[in-house]
Amino acid sequence: MLLPPSLLALWLAYSSLPAIAATAGTFADGGSTLVSAMMMFLGNTEKVYILDKAEGNAAQVNGHPAWGAVWDIATRQSNVMDVASNVFCASGMHLPNGSYVAFGGNSAVSRGGGAASGGNWDAEYQDFDGSTAIRVLNPCTSSDNFALTQCQWFDNAAVLSMQKKRWYSSAEALADGSIVLIGGFVGGGYINRNTPDTTPVPEAAENSFEFYPANGRVVTAMNFLFVTGGLNAYAHAFLLNSGKMLVQANVSTMIWDYNNNVETYLPNMPGNVVRVYPASGAVAMLPLTPSNNWNPTILFCGGNDMPEPAWGNYSFPAINTWDYPASTDCQRLTPEPLDGSAAAYEADDDMLEGRSMGQFIILPDGKLLVVNGALNGTAGYAHATGQTFVESQMPFGMSLASGPVGAPAIYDPNAPKGHRWSRPNFDTSPIARMYHSSAILLPDGSVLIAGSNPNVDVNTTTVFNTEYRAEIFYPHYFSATTRPTPSGVPTTISYGGPSFDITVPAGSYSGSSNTAAANTTVVLIRGGFTTHAMNMGQRYVQLNNTYTVQTNGTIVLHVAQAPNPNILQPGPALLFVVVNGIPSNGTMVIVGSGNFGVQPTSPPAVLPANILVDSAKGTASGDSTNITSGSENSNDSGSNSHLGAIIGGAVGAVTVIGVLAGAVVFFIRHRRNGVRAVDSTSYAMTAGGQTGTGYRGAPLPGGIYGHGGNNGSVASSFVPLHRQVDSDPWNGSTTHLAQGPYRDEPFDPKGRMASVESFDPYASVKVVPQPGYR
Repeated sequence: MLLPPSLLALWLAYSSLPAIAATAGTFADGGSTLVSAMMMFLGNTEKVYILDKAEGNAAQVNGHPAWGAVWDIATRQSNVMDVASNVFCASGMHLPNGSYVAFGGNSAVSRGGGAASGGNWDAEYQDFDGSTAIRVLNPCTSSDNFALTQCQWFDNAAVLSMQKKRWYSSAEALADGSIVLIGGFVGGGYINRNTPDTTPVPEAAENSFEFYPANGRVVTAMNFLFVTGGLNAYAHAFLLNSGKMLVQANVSTMIWDYNNNVETYLPNMPGNVVRVYPASGAVAMLPLTPSNNWNPTILFCGGNDMPEPAWGNYSFPAINTWDYPASTDCQRLTPEPLDGSAAAYEADDDMLEGRSMGQFIILPDGKLLVVNGALNGTAGYAHATGQTFVESQMPFGMSLASGPVGAPAIYDPNAPKGHRWSRPNFDTSPIARMYHSSAILLPDGSVLIAGSNPNVDVNTTTVFNTEYRAEIFYPHYFSATTRPTPSGVPTTISYGGPSFDITVPAGSYSGSSNTAAANTTVVLIRGGFTTHAMNMGQRYVQLNNTYTVQTNGTIVLHVAQAPNPNILQPGPALLFVVVNGIPSNGTMVIVGSGNFGVQPTSPPAVLPANILVDSAKGTASGDSTNITSGSENSNDSGSNSHLGAIIGGAVGAVTVIGVLAGAVVFFIRHRRNGVRAVDSTSYAMTAGGQTGTGYRGAPLPGGIYGHGGNNGSVASSFVPLHRQVDSDPWNGSTTHLAQGPYRDEPFDPKGRMASVESFDPYASVKVVPQPGYR
């Protein structure tokens, strides 16, 4: 499209400066991630860190393919980072001081996912076995020297490692800042079981849990992982207000007292819809607010309800999963009801279309954005299935899913039932975001979307290729051209104790000051560690506040500290001030002490009463504070033409974002019998680029296993990524620690790590791996 002369001149004048303009509901070019973004996390307000599996990426670092990178938010450019071990399908979590940790992964591999040349190390890819790895990163800013050790990944299992091998494990932070690691694979491929499933302890499953730091705690068997069979990879885990934990996998749900390893089972998932990998539903904790007494409710959407035998085994699924539609079903669960009633699933509004590998991102206005995923099938990749015996006959390459869903959707948890889903004039991305896609909230309230790689190694010519293009999606509130510009935002948040004041100037809003003050919230959002359609650790916590309206329209917010560390575990978070649904830029804060251990807590402050001034008004233009939205439950994906510019924070440049062509995504509900794949008209079927032909799944052959999916010769056509000898010792890491032993230092509000020798998460006594379980 041609730009008007005025806009073209504006673009030319500011083309060398960081871009901050945006059009609500559209996607913008996010540059290249250099490595496929299987995992991401926001390190600070400047950098996003990216991890891939060890594979043949063209980007090189220290003489071998890179599988780590750091993406700069301002420039949208990436730089490679060296990671010693194979991070393939790891888990991750934040630490109390703002650092991040990636746990486990896969064995060392060579080209094509083959066995490493040296057992636990490969000469070509130069990747070490990552199955027990604990990798730690201290996020740095552009003013730091990234060549220094303290800005690089620490990855040396000879110094720091888990007690057990864990691939596809889950991680959840605890109230003291430590982390519990749940389950995972040891070997295997698609799911953790044999066919028939007769093995009491699956040889490729690690049905146990452990802690980081261990502090003397040994690995312990977890009965829930035996109960949930092979469908418990990346189990969903959420710390609850009681200090216990909700854990969900397969179709089972429990509340877990991890201190005493006591499991209390809740009702099964209605409809037998599987939400964990490889069904990979969109799952998130709804916003925790004063109005719900910060009591967690978990939302489960999408995934897949394939018949139990269809899930197959280690090698591959028993059916052609790409022909089986993903679920549209959504369920809410409040594990610990405040009225003392029994916990029960509650049916929620269906999604606008079925999604496997859909991912929830909690937005600053309290709504949830779902992105990525597929209309049909599951996560994972394979050379064959129980119905398609050779890779050359796989219609979508190695992908086990079809029908990419490129249009985001909004879920409003506070809307009346029947009206919670909408798509307010959102564009449809032309980039398929299938298996190994990821998304994360950025400090300006936009969403970084990257990744997609349902392939054993880099493949740029298959139907769903290895994807390096990043996108930035701008939610509905970007239609407002005025953003709140609060001052007085702290850099640390405590648990209880004295309140603090935040000032919102009159230029941050329009209309009545009393109305604006009543519609202002202060929220903490932790984006989490994103991988496999999950954001481990993602939480939204609204802080309690009152306000004083001044005659000039200034609003002073009197804000309480965080409630307690069960509601929001210690560590980094973004603080947003949201006025009439429009968020400020987020400020990075540290919640808690910045250290492991029991967090200091105090009674909550008594906030002053609200003070109103009826004559006070905001000075922003009314048009600049409007949020344009479309009709609810609409599949319309036309773009919103209102150009929004972020006013606030470091405003200094404007660019023009071209409007992407919209597309309509149709969806077809499926029934258990007579299943038919859902069509997608947005993506081409051929590997050579887009055409006018959309995907259309073939009819599902009769019988769950088709032509005998468990024949030995069929199983041999898929070679799962696994180590050749599980008992092989770890080889020494090549990581250079020229400046002495690595230390994870406490957070300093100025953005650097202070040199406090007493804080060292590795100082705890290292536990020798036990030969069995307690």
